[in-house]
Amino acid sequence: MFKTTSDSTTRSTAHHHHHSRAVWLRWMVRRIRYHADHPVWLWLTAALIGTLAGFATLGFRLSILAVQGLFYGSAEEQLASTAAGLHWSHVWLAPVIGGMVVGGLLYLAERTRALSEVRAGSVAEVIEARAVGKGNIGFWPGVYSALITIVSLGSGASAGREGPAVHLGGALASLMSRILNLGARNARTLLACGVAGAVAASFNAPLAGLLFALEVVLGHYALRVIAPTAVAATAGAVVARSFLGAQPAFLLPPVPSASLIDFPAAALLGLLCAALAIIFVTLMVKGPYHIEKLAAHLGLPLWALPPIGGVLVGMIGIAFPQVLGVGYEATSTALHGGYGLFLLLFLIAAKLLATMLSLSFRFGGGIFSPSIYLGAMVGAAFGTLAGVLLGEEAAAPAFFAIVGMGALSGAVLGAPISTTLIVFELTQSYEATVAVLLAVSLATVVTQAITRGNVFQKQIELRGYTLREGPQRLILQTVRVRDFMTPISRLKKEISMAGAVLYSDDTLGKALGLLKAENLDGAPVKSRYGEQKIIGYISREDALLAYNQRLVEEHEERSG
Repeated sequence: MFKTTSDSTTRSTAHHHHHSRAVWLRWMVRRIRYHADHPVWLWLTAALIGTLAGFATLGFRLSILAVQGLFYGSAEEQLASTAAGLHWSHVWLAPVIGGMVVGGLLYLAERTRALSEVRAGSVAEVIEARAVGKGNIGFWPGVYSALITIVSLGSGASAGREGPAVHLGGALASLMSRILNLGARNARTLLACGVAGAVAASFNAPLAGLLFALEVVLGHYALRVIAPTAVAATAGAVVARSFLGAQPAFLLPPVPSASLIDFPAAALLGLLCAALAIIFVTLMVKGPYHIEKLAAHLGLPLWALPPIGGVLVGMIGIAFPQVLGVGYEATSTALHGGYGLFLLLFLIAAKLLATMLSLSFRFGGGIFSPSIYLGAMVGAAFGTLAGVLLGEEAAAPAFFAIVGMGALSGAVLGAPISTTLIVFELTQSYEATVAVLLAVSLATVVTQAITRGNVFQKQIELRGYTLREGPQRLILQTVRVRDFMTPISRLKKEISMAGAVLYSDDTLGKALGLLKAENLDGAPVKSRYGEQKIIGYISREDALLAYNQRLVEEHEERSG
C-alpha cells in the first residue's frame, strides 16, 4: 500500500514538472512572438537557429561518413585512396546499390508527396523560398533531402555536401519561423541565419557563412539582418569547432610566397576559371533538363534514374576513384602538389562528367564541393605550367591551386566575396586573398556575362522565376491578380463582359501586359476552376498601385 502511494506521488510530481515546463515553453513562445521585431529577441533566436544548424550540419557530415563506411569499409575523409585499394567490382557496385536505395527513397517521396519534385533539394530551393515563398521551406522536405544526400554521397555519387546542409539549415529556420508565427520579413532573416550557421559549420568559417547568406541567399546587406546572421554564423562555427576542432574541411599546405609576376598570372588564371565555370554551369543546368526529357521520352519514371546513374558514375570511379563522393581528399592532394599535369587534366574532365551524371540522374547533393575541387585542379595545372614557363620566378603550384579554388567556385556560385573570405579564413594569407579577389572578380564577371546568372539563378529560371534582373522583374512574376483585385461583392458598377478577361491566378506582369496590349482601363477576373464565374475586377490603377507597393516593400527590406 505504501509503495503504491509513493508511486502515485512520484507520477503526480513528474506530471506537475512536465506541466510547468509546458507552461513555461508556451510563455516563452508568446513572448518571442510579441517581441519578434526587437533586436535582442531576434539575436537570441538567431543564436538558437545557428546552433541547431551547426548540430544538424555536424550530424549530416558524420552520417555521410557512416554510410560511406558501410559501402567502402572506411568512415574517414579518404574515399579516393580507400576506393583505389578495392576491387574494381566493389567500386562499380557501390554507386549502383546506392542508386537503388536513392531510387527507392524518391519513389516513396513521390507516393507520399514528401518532396515537391522527384529530387533532393539544395541551395536553389532556399533562394527560391526567400524570393518567392516568403522565407518558408518545409521542414520534412529538408530532412528527406538530407537523407537522400547522405545515401548518395556515402555510396560515391560525385556531388557536394554543403548545398544540402544549407537546405537543412534553412528548413530548421523556417520551422522556427512558423512556430513563432513570424512575418515574411523576419522569416527571411531567420532563413539567412539558418544558412549562415550551416555554411559556417561546414567550413569552420563564420565570416564566410555570414557573407554567403547575405550575398547568395538574401541578395542584400541590410543593416538589420547583418547582426543576427553574424550571431548565427558564429554559433554554427562554435558547434563545429567544439566537436571537430579548428581543422578546416580539407587540409591546406603552407601558402607559398608570391612575387609581383604572380598577380598578373592570377588574373590569367581567373579567365581560365571563367571558361571552366561556364562549362560547369551549363552542364549543371542543361544536364538534368535533358536527362528528364529523355526519361519522359523513354517512359522511365524519374525515381528509376539513380541506379542508371550509379552504373555510369561507378564506371568513371573505376578509372578515377578521386572523383567519388565529396572529393576533398583529392582536393587536398592537388593543393599539396600530389598530381602531375596530365592526371590533373583527366581529373578535371572526369569530375565534370561524374558530377553532371550524378545530379542529372537524381542523386542528392550540391555543387559547392565539386566547384572547389575543379578550381583546385585547374589551379594546380596552371601552376605547374607556370613553373615550367617562368621557372623559379613563379609561385609554387599550391599558390595557384588555392587561387583557382576560390576563383572557380566564386564564379559558379555567384559569390565572389564569400569565396574570397573562405580562402582568407582557411589560409590566413593576405597575398593569397588578394590574388583570389583579383581572379574571382574576373572569373565572375566573365561567367555572368556569358551564362546570364549564377548556377542557382539558372536553376530557378527553369521554374519560371527570373532573379538576376532584381525584384522589379520578380514582382511581376510572383504577385497574382487575386492579391489586388476588387471582389465582385464590393463593386459599385456593372462589369462589362465584352473584351478580355483575366484569371485570378494570372500574374501581375500578365495583367499589365494585357491591359496595355488591349488598351483597357480594367478587366473582369474569373476563377480558373469550376464554372469560371466572374469573381472580381481589376483596373490599371489597381495593378500599378500593387506593383509600386511591392517595390516600396522590397526597398525598405533591402535598405532597412
